[in-house]
Amino acid sequence: MESNVIPNSTLPLASQLTVKRAIALIENHLREPGVAFTSATAARDWLRLNLTGLEREVFMVLLLDNQNRLLAHETLFSGSISSTEVHPREVVKAALRHNAAAAILAHNHPSGHAEPSDADRRITERLKKALALVDVRLPDHFVIGSKEIVSFAERGWL
Repeated sequence: MESNVIPNSTLPLASQLTVKRAIALIENHLREPGVAFTSATAARDWLRLNLTGLEREVFMVLLLDNQNRLLAHETLFSGSISSTEVHPREVVKAALRHNAAAAILAHNHPSGHAEPSDADRRITERLKKALALVDVRLPDHFVIGSKEIVSFAERGWL
């Protein structure tokens, strides 16, 4: 598949290219010094652009510095239409690799329903404990559906 094409998109090619350019501009803007993920809204907007509409479940980590500026983002795991296996050691390794002070977790639900499952809540608790061992904060975990994004922090789960 051509790298300029958005997977599984029903948009015409010209629109797909416009969307990809917009995503690149937003990513570049978010990487500028001083621009930080200081609110759930900023992270939610970035994640909506990157994870909505994917055909398979993916698990991503946004790695932040002490001022909550984006250092890097990595898609660590990719699964099936209904689940993905997450290994805490890989999340910790990614945080250490980028010398991150904080990590925001995110994954999509290809079903379109953003409501976190019990398994989502359990793995988040395991990840929070694992990251704490290496002094990395976990400010939030987002679950992205087709129209809604759920924030664990906003629900008081972190």
